[in-house]
Amino acid sequence: MTAGGFDVAAAGHICFDIIPKFHDTGAKTIGEILTPGKLVNMGPVATSTGGPVSNTGIGLHIFGMDVRFMAKVGDDAFGAAVRERLSRVGSAEGITVEPGGHTSYTVALAPPGIDRIFLHHPGTNDTFASGDVDYTLVSRARLFHLGYPPLMKGLFADEGAELATIFRKAKEAGATTSLDMSLPDPSTESGRAPWDRILAKTLPYVDVFLPSIEEAVFMMQRERFLAMKAEHGGAELIDYFDASDYTALSSQFLAFGSKIVALKSGHRGFYVRTADAASFEAMGRARPGDAANWSNRELWCPAYRVEPIASATGSGDSSIAGFLSAFLRGETIERALKYANTAGSENLTELDALSGLKDWAATTRLAEDRSRALNELNIAVPGWGYDDAARLWVKR
Repeated sequence: MTAGGFDVAAAGHICFDIIPKFHDTGAKTIGEILTPGKLVNMGPVATSTGGPVSNTGIGLHIFGMDVRFMAKVGDDAFGAAVRERLSRVGSAEGITVEPGGHTSYTVALAPPGIDRIFLHHPGTNDTFASGDVDYTLVSRARLFHLGYPPLMKGLFADEGAELATIFRKAKEAGATTSLDMSLPDPSTESGRAPWDRILAKTLPYVDVFLPSIEEAVFMMQRERFLAMKAEHGGAELIDYFDASDYTALSSQFLAFGSKIVALKSGHRGFYVRTADAASFEAMGRARPGDAANWSNRELWCPAYRVEPIASATGSGDSSIAGFLSAFLRGETIERALKYANTAGSENLTELDALSGLKDWAATTRLAEDRSRALNELNIAVPGWGYDDAARLWVKR
């Protein structure tokens, strides 16, 4: 690490979460509780920071990484609270404050036994752009990580010109770069954006690309995704993609320029595909500890079984924090996958995004515990085989 350097600059979407506690009244619909003119007796309110800057960034901190945060807030009370909370676990020196701006917030309405409703204001996330990134700070980071551009209007406008600029400048600053996505609502401006062209412009500057399988299909095969959603009644599609879909999509992302492609797959685990060792030379200050171990690999690690699941909020962010922490520590690709799934499983044990995460030593003990049950994952596509010793699937 360079003098004055640190591990990770965590950038992108940030919000302030407000979660009022509802009493269990036995109501079956939200309309039984929220009716005009009615006073609803509530419990205490919980507040937290949300979004990948918080979830992945603080997760990386919990796992022992030295983290700086980069996002945009307003000069309001929510913005002050975001900066104060992030300062407790890292450094908020990269947070931009917009005079007169309004910090993004989410009010989560979650009465017992009723589907949650989220009231969200994008706020200053929509105006976050390349000028809000401190590249002098990035020049001291081993890794620059940005999350959720589909929720940030300035980053998908003009076919992602600002997003590509951010990653180009981060690469010019010498950092290794990683990108996480979110799934757009197809009916919104973000959902109508040309994500295939945005990724083609951006991924030449992204070393580690970490979308979910659903996000990847939506962005590269939008019409197919929408047709499948309609066919399956709007259900999640994770179970309807096979290994050939993962191979085809990762091939496209590697061709665009990424060196490591990970596709998060929820209860089906964590998939990764990598480029050749020679390409790692251009990755910046953070590279695989063992280039031979990481190069030209295609692996799929089943997720750990967690029963009961308290909440899946932020589980993808947590798995990314586990994967990137292992990568930055020079672990093998097999162990990095185990850390990704272990961090994701820790997240599932608590209602919020961070309380379930344990320090690196405890996470390591869980990752090395072979008695932990795995969710069933069967791959029938030719060329794949199960490695009993590593407890994961390998493309030969």
